[in-house]
This record gives sequence, C-alpha cells and structure tokens, in this order.
Amino acid sequence: MHNKNFKTVKHSRTTITELMLPAYANFGGKVHGGILLSLMDKVAYVCAAMHAGTYCVTASIDSVDFLEPVEVGELVSLKASVNYVGNSSLIVGIRVISQNVKTQIVKHTNTSYFTMVAMNDDHKPIRVPGLILETPEEVRRFIEAMRRKEYKKTYMKKTEIMTTPEEIDNAVLLLKNENCLLKENLL
Repeated sequence: MHNKNFKTVKHSRTTITELMLPAYANFGGKVHGGILLSLMDKVAYVCAAMHAGTYCVTASIDSVDFLEPVEVGELVSLKASVNYVGNSSLIVGIRVISQNVKTQIVKHTNTSYFTMVAMNDDHKPIRVPGLILETPEEVRRFIEAMRRKEYKKTYMKKTEIMTTPEEIDNAVLLLKNENCLLKENLL
C-alpha cells in the first residue's frame, strides 16, 4: 500500500477514443484541429482530476504539432498520463493516434503537454499528491517535464517586452532581414 500523499502514474492513466464524424471536418475535408484540441483538453482534465482527486483547470498547453491529418471516419485515441507534479500543478502528456478501421493503418497525429492546476471549492490552487515513478520511462518523462518547465521559464524571460533604448535598437537589427516592414518612426 502506498502513502495516500503519493499516487502512481498508472492510477490516473486515461485513454479516450472517439469516432471522427463528418460534422468535425474543416474546409479541407480533414478533422478540424480545434476538435482535436478540445478532445486533448478533455483527456488532460480527466487524467489530472483522477490524480489530484479534485477539479483541475488548464493553465497552459505546450506546443501542439499536427503531425498527420485525421480523416473523417477514423477512430482517434488520446492517451494521457501524469508526467510531472509540482505543488498544485500537474503536467499531463498526451499522445494522439488515429486508426482507419478499414485499412487498420495507425498514425501518430499529435503529442502535447498540458499544465493543469488543481483547485479547491473556493477556486484556489490546492496541493496535489506526489507521483510514484515505477519505470525508467516514467523517470525519463518526469525529468523531461522538469527540463521543459525550466526552458519555458528561460524563454519567457528572454521574450519579455522591450523596455530599454538598446533593446529597441536591437529590434531594428533583428528585423532587418525578416519579411516585414517597419513603419517610419515606429521605434
């Protein structure tokens, strides 16, 4: 029996499978990316709430790359697991695959990481149980999530709003060879 302040990754591992309907198609005849994002948000919530034992909200989504198109009529499975926990936050890794039921061809269409925050009844962040890492893969995912968090902090710091004259002058140099025009006297 594990300490109730810690839970295993498999405790909250979640898979949702849904048939892609014609109503989900975009103008190009493929499943709209927004449908997939909505399904990813849903599976992230279920996974995070199962681990936290309470309501969770989406705080951020780290890059969503659309690797392969999803066709109407395919089955889409979203596999989610808690990769990292902080004090009140959880990072849920999501792998999306689609399967053509006729041809049995399976495609990996998306991978994304959702940061979820556990909330109490007063809508304030609440402490989440720790994570028991049982396999080398779970250790790898936890460490990768730690690194992504650190990278995100560094990125945010480097992309803060320009404030000094030197930073503004540097912007002109950075944009010199880009596909944009600066309006006269803009900077």
